[in-house]
Amino acid sequence: MSFTVKNNVKWVGKIDWELDKFHGEEYSTHKGSTYNSYLIQEEKNVLIDTVWKPFASEFVNNLKKEIDLEKIDFIIANHAEIDHSGALPELMKEIPETPIYCTKNALDSLKGHYHQDWNFVVVKTGDTLDIGNGKKLIFIEAPMLHWPDSMFEYLTEDNILFSNDAFGQHYASEFMFNDLVDQSELFTECLKYYANILTPFSPLVLKKIEQFAGLNLPLDMICTSHGVIWRDNPMPIVGKYLEWADKYQENQITIVYDTMWNGTRVMAENLAKGINAGDSSVNVKLFNAGKYDKNDIIAEIFKSKAILVGSPTINKGISTAIAALLEEVTGLRFQGKKAAAFGTYGWSGESPKVIENRLKEAGFEIASEPLKTKWNPDNNAQKSCFEFGKQFVKKI
Repeated sequence: MSFTVKNNVKWVGKIDWELDKFHGEEYSTHKGSTYNSYLIQEEKNVLIDTVWKPFASEFVNNLKKEIDLEKIDFIIANHAEIDHSGALPELMKEIPETPIYCTKNALDSLKGHYHQDWNFVVVKTGDTLDIGNGKKLIFIEAPMLHWPDSMFEYLTEDNILFSNDAFGQHYASEFMFNDLVDQSELFTECLKYYANILTPFSPLVLKKIEQFAGLNLPLDMICTSHGVIWRDNPMPIVGKYLEWADKYQENQITIVYDTMWNGTRVMAENLAKGINAGDSSVNVKLFNAGKYDKNDIIAEIFKSKAILVGSPTINKGISTAIAALLEEVTGLRFQGKKAAAFGTYGWSGESPKVIENRLKEAGFEIASEPLKTKWNPDNNAQKSCFEFGKQFVKKI
């Protein structure tokens, strides 16, 4: 499958409907994904990125139907991660001398992945590549969006930004353009992608958008590496990135818990009732971390102005589901959010304090002292949880 993006630019990538996990087993992709590769055919022919390694042979065979591989003048590797560069070894067997344009950091990562000394050409921000017919590609380094080696290109005359991982989403669709797909699904996947992948680099997102805006280049399209192409008014997704990068929060409190014999669940439900009684305008959501997808929970935490996290005490610690989630949240470095801990216990009761310490490490402002209940919460304990929730919402 291939299709025309605009004028002499074609999409030559792969739609992966079956993908359900990404980054190993780290990221859930309920809607599949795409690996977007682009072929520009002007006086010079340019291939931008490839596809994930399992589809390498399919990719090269399909590419042969679009162009004589010997006529590809330049290859651009925006990012060395295997979902972008995975077909390079297969492709370079066919055209081993074709120059590969990449950043200095990508030189290190590409050699680290493939142990090949291909014909690399290192570029930096502001460098250009003349492809004929009055058009050129302008290179823009984008370190840590989301790898040190990441890079964008801007195609003059056609006014297309090839944005690599920025502005993308894991979303499979045969439509492949933003104006043709379900908008609710699209932006849900965009937010989840940002929350789970780009959040730690939000200050860099802001700087990169400001840098591109400062170039005063017209923007008609954004061609991402995953998901749909933004062809119909690409600015709303840019606006969303500016919002999400600026300590984003909605009027929401998320309660995340794990439970052994339902005691911590009872606490969570009464905390939610208390929050609602304290401020009925706040959207309260509850998630059992042992049952619910962690990446979806992270997206909800990203949207929240505050969270409550609870676990029973297990071997003087916390449940593995809560521990894993807190480990991930710590790495994401959310900003401007408040939190508190809660939990049940039978003997020693360490779990709320363990959670509180992890929340502090993750950068949350602790709004209330930890709440703990012994054994299964009785009526008085449930009332305490209700009151805790009622007071908690007033503190945020």
